[in-house]
Amino acid sequence: MSIKRESMSVERLKHLVRERAKRGALSLEDRRKVMDGNAEQFPVPAGVTVRRADLGGLGAEWALPDGLTDEAGAGNTLLYFHGGGYVIGSSVSHRHIVSRIALAAKARVLSVDYALAPENPFPAAVKDGVKAYRWLLDRGQKPEQIALAGDSAGGGLAAATLLAARDEGLPLPAGAALISPWSDLTCATGSYETRAEADPMITPEGIRELANVYLAGADPRDPLASPNFGNLAGLPPLLIQVGDDEVLLDDSRNLAARAREAGVEVELEVAPDMFHVWHAFYQMFAPGEEAIERMGAWLSSHWGKRG
Repeated sequence: MSIKRESMSVERLKHLVRERAKRGALSLEDRRKVMDGNAEQFPVPAGVTVRRADLGGLGAEWALPDGLTDEAGAGNTLLYFHGGGYVIGSSVSHRHIVSRIALAAKARVLSVDYALAPENPFPAAVKDGVKAYRWLLDRGQKPEQIALAGDSAGGGLAAATLLAARDEGLPLPAGAALISPWSDLTCATGSYETRAEADPMITPEGIRELANVYLAGADPRDPLASPNFGNLAGLPPLLIQVGDDEVLLDDSRNLAARAREAGVEVELEVAPDMFHVWHAFYQMFAPGEEAIERMGAWLSSHWGKRG
């Protein structure tokens, strides 16, 4: 799909992101409201219908490209986990990016409202991830017609869900596409130092605080909190997209290395000059849309290849 709008420069977008990050301290409730305000700032693209879903008491949203339905077992399905440090974010805040991915992948996307901390600390989000995946399987969705995806904390959650599903003996999906995944909650990799000045969105201090809130005293090296410390053998193919200017750059590099050591097929894209989840700005930023298109093509090439 061609980009028809004028694209903002990466320097200008980074400036705007930095300015937004400088806003005064907000309560958790207000931070959640601000993030859900993305739905007003970034409309759903044409050709996609959004519909609420109830996964046995777990909330979610379908993003349905024209011609696709939410009927059980009806076609390829992407199970998506939003970002937000495990404390903010929702299917509403990520509706625009989920809908654009649905168009790129030519598939329906189910975006999950997993439990958030501090009300529901680790491992509540992972339990909801497995619950959502099991819900699709129980409806008759073939595992090779399912892929997982997520951004930031949601990317880490997608990887953790794969580990938990494997350990529970569930058949694994066709693959997983991870955008800037937060997959090491020790928050102690080299890029916390080397990219601290370059990253316009995440500060080492801020993300360490989020890790403490989510973990609530749990071991940050628990593989279901930090998949980088897990046994990754047997996982399906992974696509990892990360920006070279991210504090979380080494999360992706190390996850890719560990997966390859375990015999997992991995495609790692490190995008020069890009920052955390630049995809979310695709409506004003050409590289965001281009990354989503690459993600969609990767997903399309993996549907049906695992069973």
